[in-house]
Amino acid sequence: MIERRLLVRDQFIHMKDTGEVDLPVIVFLHGFTGSSATWDEVIGVLKGQFRMIAVDLTGHGKTSIPKEVRRFQMAEQLADLEALFTELTIMNFTLVGYSMGGRIALAYTKEYPKRVKTLILESASPGLKTVEERAARAHADLQLAKRIETEGIKAFVDFWENIPLFATQKQLTDEARQKIRNERLNQHIEGLAGSLKGIGTGSQPSYWSNLHEIRLPVLLMTGEMDEKFVTISREMKSEFPNAEHKTVKKVGHAIHVEKPILFATMVKEHIIKIQGGN
Repeated sequence: MIERRLLVRDQFIHMKDTGEVDLPVIVFLHGFTGSSATWDEVIGVLKGQFRMIAVDLTGHGKTSIPKEVRRFQMAEQLADLEALFTELTIMNFTLVGYSMGGRIALAYTKEYPKRVKTLILESASPGLKTVEERAARAHADLQLAKRIETEGIKAFVDFWENIPLFATQKQLTDEARQKIRNERLNQHIEGLAGSLKGIGTGSQPSYWSNLHEIRLPVLLMTGEMDEKFVTISREMKSEFPNAEHKTVKKVGHAIHVEKPILFATMVKEHIIKIQGGN
């Protein structure tokens, strides 16, 4: 993997790139508290078959941490990604997004559909439907941001890794769990707090009413033990013109972490399917 840090719109974006110029491209976007490192095992499985690019999203990993909250907002993140992909001269790629990264991937595809060949959303949503829901969630996200700013990264990670959403990850090996913990501990207070304030689920626009506009092939992936996102994906599938929903047994929110080989295989099979077997 080649690690690169490119200056885009006055911010440095860090990414990992397998570098092949003659292979189909997959772009991976991580979730909240994650980084490009979360995709290492998946990339290892698919190595040599695709050019793979994993991006550290704004405020995460080794990407710049903006000073202003507005720079974390969805419109800014989409503009950063578009500028990055233009700089990389990639077009017609598979876009994979997990959780927060899935929300961003969905929004990017809505705004720049000609650049994306197929969209794969893992445990993602289009945001919240009502003003009231968004206001309540924005308030909760703000309180969580304040908690990070007050208590620091370690205390937040101790709390975050024990929320019900990640309960199934306790079944992972000690080594795998420590890798996830280290990835979270390597984040920065300002980055996580800014992300919650600027691009949390309560702050982002709702894309529920736009799903019918996305006509390219979409794969929705959920873990069967993540009931909330199974329900969301079922409803999303009914709104997309061309979507498939697959639920993976005995896993929770982060399929790519709990079952990386299976996740990679499903991504590959989907790409082959939409290419007509070519």
